[in-house]
Amino acid sequence: MADPRPFAVEYLENPSQEELRTLAFEHTPATQRTIAGTVNKVARNKARMAKYTYVLDDRGADAPWSVNAIDKAKGRELIARQKAYIEEAGTLIAIDAYVGLGQRAFGVTWLYTPEGANIAGMQQVLSFTRGAVESPAQLKEPFAPTFRLIYTPNLFLDDMPGRQAILVDIESYTTHVMGADYFGESKKGVLRMLNEYVFQKGGLVLHAGAKAVTRRDGSRVTMTVMGLSGTGKTTTPFSKQGELTEPIQDDMVCLWPRGELSITENGCFAKIDGLSAESEPVIHAGTVGEQAWLENAFLEPDGSFDFFKGVVSPDEVARLRDVLVRTGADAANVDKYIAGEVKAEEVVNELGVPADGWDFVVWTQNGRSIIPMSTIPGAADLHDVPPVKSMGILNRDEGADAATPGIVRFASPAQAAGYFMLGETSKTSAAGKERGKTRSPFTQPFFPGRHALQAERFAELAATMEDVTMWLMNTGYIGGDGRDAKAGKALKVKIPHSSAMLEALLGEDVVWKKDPDFGYEIVDVDAPENAALLDKVPAEILEPRRFYARTGRESEYEVWVSSMKEQRRTFLQRFEVDPAIVEATCG
Repeated sequence: MADPRPFAVEYLENPSQEELRTLAFEHTPATQRTIAGTVNKVARNKARMAKYTYVLDDRGADAPWSVNAIDKAKGRELIARQKAYIEEAGTLIAIDAYVGLGQRAFGVTWLYTPEGANIAGMQQVLSFTRGAVESPAQLKEPFAPTFRLIYTPNLFLDDMPGRQAILVDIESYTTHVMGADYFGESKKGVLRMLNEYVFQKGGLVLHAGAKAVTRRDGSRVTMTVMGLSGTGKTTTPFSKQGELTEPIQDDMVCLWPRGELSITENGCFAKIDGLSAESEPVIHAGTVGEQAWLENAFLEPDGSFDFFKGVVSPDEVARLRDVLVRTGADAANVDKYIAGEVKAEEVVNELGVPADGWDFVVWTQNGRSIIPMSTIPGAADLHDVPPVKSMGILNRDEGADAATPGIVRFASPAQAAGYFMLGETSKTSAAGKERGKTRSPFTQPFFPGRHALQAERFAELAATMEDVTMWLMNTGYIGGDGRDAKAGKALKVKIPHSSAMLEALLGEDVVWKKDPDFGYEIVDVDAPENAALLDKVPAEILEPRRFYARTGRESEYEVWVSSMKEQRRTFLQRFEVDPAIVEATCG
């Protein structure tokens, strides 16, 4: 491994959380103190920037990566620029810690210039200390990390798109982040390298939450839940199913042969848009607590939280003017809005999406919080993770053609592999202004290799795993979107619906039937044995064809079936997925 301290600067070695909070308030731009005394950073970037992420490789279009490649000469020049910036700054915050525990723990050194103190604080919460992993003898030795990440938020690259770059050097397992100020680039920067490393070791990293569930017969099993941002991947592990539910992870886990699961993080990185004590009590309590870190939360003048903020009023923009301009808002547009020369309804469309140059009028829905696992009541013992016996994927279906059943059980591992490879959902605020359906193999935009490798590896691992239930759940809508649901023209799949469906799935109480169009299994809503589930979940969510029939939209449903089969087949074939998996998925 490359030198974890490669620069001639002063190192602030593994500061405490209190010290990092102080450093953040002193050095991180656009930070606010919350009513709990915690740090909220208003970032320039509101999400990860995959389009500015590059693997160093001279093979160009022939490079075997799913992300952009940049030739090594240019990459080395940018890295040299980062080195000069760091040595001129003269100080780095150094965090030495681990992703994972036990034999599957991998050491990481994170290095940040002082303006990234908030990111260092957040990353430290999610990491496992050396003391949690190493023996007393190892603690006396110099730290020897597997991965390294170097982060300079305010090094702007005028000759690069977006004035920023995330450079991934797979040969040395080092990632260089320049010009970005979003925490996700630190978190996913290491997890992206972990994806490649674990794959080379015979495993597969899943973009998945996980929880341990004690079933009625007393057996304790792990459920993994894959999903893209906004699907409920964090919410689901913290909702109750079975006699006892214990959250394990909210974002990334590593799957190994025979259902062995290893973890990556010691906390939770949660979306906070629409967060309430009623809907998500665990996440809410942690977010408003004294150990949280926040990014892009909306704060009232007294530092209290508004997790439902949408359009920002002219008075609120006036109060936040300096922060907004400092984080990229057009100063002239900001002043026009404050003066009343431009009104919100003139620059925000009916979907709540602002026009270019007016993003500041609508507060981002991708605000986040970091919560330590130690603050989460009932969390699992992360040293004792049971084998995987349930694997699912979440699809937040939305729109006029939202017809995915509330819950589906796959008929075979090949069919599950196909749907996991599809990674279907609807785009959320984290994806920017675009809306509509999207697909991401295994919901894994962080897997740097060819995506077809994920389907191949999953098939290999599935062959070693016995008695594993594989499923898909719709966490969005049936027949429309939020506006349609409010008007009574669509159905919303609510959190209590999701919990009830998973409860029945885990309890093996469901009588299933084969879906005539796709071949997977859906709940037989006419079976008397399913009456208890139907008391909690509408039949039209469990079998959407009934909703479309009742509302006179049968033809729309038939078009959806035909279109989805064609789209899915085209997508899977584009990645050269095994024909047997394609056939099991598309019929």
